[in-house]
Amino acid sequence: MRSLRLALPLLAALGLSACGNLNQTQQRTATGALAGGAAGGLIGSFSGDTGLGALLGAGAGGLGGYLYDQSQQRYEPRRAPYRGRDDRGRGSDRRDWR
Repeated sequence: MRSLRLALPLLAALGLSACGNLNQTQQRTATGALAGGAAGGLIGSFSGDTGLGALLGAGAGGLGGYLYDQSQQRYEPRRAPYRGRDDRGRGSDRRDWR
């Protein structure tokens, strides 16, 4: 029992640390799945099958999060990667200064 008390917070911390380098689409899909799973589990508890409700809710929430991300991508500006140029368009390394 004592090892279970130590293992559960460790597993939760490891699970959350794996979400550190997600892109925007993955973040929105995971957030939708998490919220859908919680809502589905709550609704499923009223009918007596919490696990099935959470599973269906997570699937629907993940799909909803993905579709939301796809609709938001057309409104977000595309940013060009920084190439080390100054305001006049010249490179910052100035190798060709001759």
